Amino acid sequence: MANWIKVGTTDQFKGKVMVHRGGSKPIAIFRLKDGYFAIEDVCSHEEASLSEGEIDNGKVECPLHGAIFDIKTGKNLTLPAVLPVKSYQVKIENGDIFLEM
Repeated sequence: MANWIKVGTTDQFKGKVMVHRGGSKPIAIFRLKDGYFAIEDVCSHEEASLSEGEIDNGKVECPLHGAIFDIKTGKNLTLPAVLPVKSYQVKIENGDIFLEM
């Protein structure tokens, strides 16, 4: 059974990303042209916040060493990251943003 938690509203987005810090690890929620997507906000290579990286064409670049991750899947696309980051399902209902935990 899915456990959906409300993490904010679409009105709270000021740019392309917001961070939910309610659990054991922060989760970056990205607003792309084709929807909202969420991945762990900590790079799998070293402790760096992916939400602070450059976002381009559905990918985010780690601001520390430049590893690139797919925002939709969390897959690591370049070195130095050799592991993906966890991705989360996102749904929007009446302007509220929910993550599946």
